Amino acid sequence: MAKISGLGGRLYRGETSVDFVGKRKIWYAFSGLLILASAATLFTQGLHLGIEFKGGSSFTVTSPSASIASAESVLADAGITSQNIIQKIGNDKVRVQTDALTQAQQSSVEQKLATKFGVSVDSIDSQIIGPSWGAEITRKALYGLFGFIFVVMLYLAMAFESKMAIAAIVAVVHDVFITVGIYALVGFEVTPATVIGFLTILGYSLYDTVVVFDKVRENTKGIAASGKSTYSQAANLAVNQTLVRSFNTSLIALLPVGSILFVGAGLLGAGTLKDLSLALFIGLATGTYSSIFIATPILAALREREPAMQALAKRVGNRGDKPATTPAFVDNRSGKGPRNQPRRNRRR
Repeated sequence: MAKISGLGGRLYRGETSVDFVGKRKIWYAFSGLLILASAATLFTQGLHLGIEFKGGSSFTVTSPSASIASAESVLADAGITSQNIIQKIGNDKVRVQTDALTQAQQSSVEQKLATKFGVSVDSIDSQIIGPSWGAEITRKALYGLFGFIFVVMLYLAMAFESKMAIAAIVAVVHDVFITVGIYALVGFEVTPATVIGFLTILGYSLYDTVVVFDKVRENTKGIAASGKSTYSQAANLAVNQTLVRSFNTSLIALLPVGSILFVGAGLLGAGTLKDLSLALFIGLATGTYSSIFIATPILAALREREPAMQALAKRVGNRGDKPATTPAFVDNRSGKGPRNQPRRNRRR
């Protein structure tokens, strides 16, 4: 902890620095590979939409002898063999999801499940969801996504500036697309809980980005007049100054989500939690990555195209001096520093 605290202090004062903005092409290439992999996965495998989105029938059976193999044999006997999803929930539950069935097929499956697992028909939790209801859920999810993006862009443009809003939205789209790609690769079912997880990702990603952008705005205030450093250098300093904070915040957020995903869903078999927890876990990690490696470099690239910033970069380059990336540090306890030099070093 002491080492991390010391590193954070050196990063904040500019004594130690990582060139995040200057090496933006490396981060862009890495993100490009992730996006291409996500696109390929979505094209080849696609998302496994839950019954809430595509409609169909669902049967949940509670029995000590519940197993996936037994449920598969029941569906085979009933002549239902296409696009079935069978999940084991805990130690004594199995959930069977099928496409839309007729009333006769519904009754046949219920009766065969009851016979196979030795339970009564009334104890089987059966649900029939029409495709129109699933389409309504999909439409509302898209409305929520686009509405969120619009409101966020409006707020960021008012609170900060338009280029910050553009960079933040690019980072958010980056996070969601990669998360969706990994979700398709893992093969988890997309449920309303997954949509909630995606919307939560948007909020967290923007939170981390706004923290960095607030420091960028502080460091670049009046930068064109001062001429001490370029916009990219000041923005890079802001990323370094907030690096430890972003890492600590993300770690604290990932620990409980990781517990839900790996302990709750993995070890304890709480299958209803894995949809939300996987989306949150991937989204939190990518949100932290994008706020540091994507959002700020994009913002710096947009601002460096402005004539005033180009003139500033030219002045800094022509001066040939080491850019002032951080205020002079003064140790008030020792009385030493640029503003409180020993008397023997002063001119008389």
